[in-house]
Amino acid sequence: MSSLVAAFVLASVHVFAGRLRQLNRLPRSRWLSMAGGVSVAYVFVHLLPELARGQEVLGGSDWWLLSYLEHHVWLLALLGLATFYGVERLIKVHRRRLPADQEPHAGVFWLHIGAFAVYNGLIGYLLIHGENSSLTTLMLYCVAMSLHFLVNDFALQSDHKDLFRRRGRWLLAAMPLVGWTLGLATEISELAVSALTAFVGGSIILNVLKEELPEERDSRFSAFLLGSVGYSVLLLSVQGS
Repeated sequence: MSSLVAAFVLASVHVFAGRLRQLNRLPRSRWLSMAGGVSVAYVFVHLLPELARGQEVLGGSDWWLLSYLEHHVWLLALLGLATFYGVERLIKVHRRRLPADQEPHAGVFWLHIGAFAVYNGLIGYLLIHGENSSLTTLMLYCVAMSLHFLVNDFALQSDHKDLFRRRGRWLLAAMPLVGWTLGLATEISELAVSALTAFVGGSIILNVLKEELPEERDSRFSAFLLGSVGYSVLLLSVQGS
């Protein structure tokens, strides 16, 4: 099954990312900036149009809470962005209060990794229930999310060092497969798929931009632009064919 192969590809990113140590340097590796550009392009060129379609699905819901909120999908995307922003701010504030040579508290580490574990699981879940009805769209999703996982892996490795390499990485590697298994075992409504897609889309935007925008990253704008423009052209050519 092609979706299972995609789940293994996503899992393998976290397993093998630690071997690509040459990417973990400052100024930021152009390959990571390019990977971030691809991820953002996928969100804006493919996922956000799907959210617009999902707005129609949620807008027609009889559930009073969804009916009350006029722009449900966009609010769910905002919720995804705000959730990860809140987690990242919590981690940064905690680290600033610690001596330079002291590791973060284990509870903070597991909160951070737990958030990304759920996130990876949702991305794996959408391999089954997302808008990946053809092999081409599945491959495009898999490539974009694999590169996004690579960016996240190096960010978490920078934050948590050995603790992430010894423990966190393996949990994150397992979660796409867990999400895929849950997707295979459960059936959810189109409304729920739209909600999950919205949440993941907002989260991706935040997680990419938080790695590209800080001045200390000294990111490569040209590589980011190349990744985003190149993948946008690919997506548009596929959608137009």
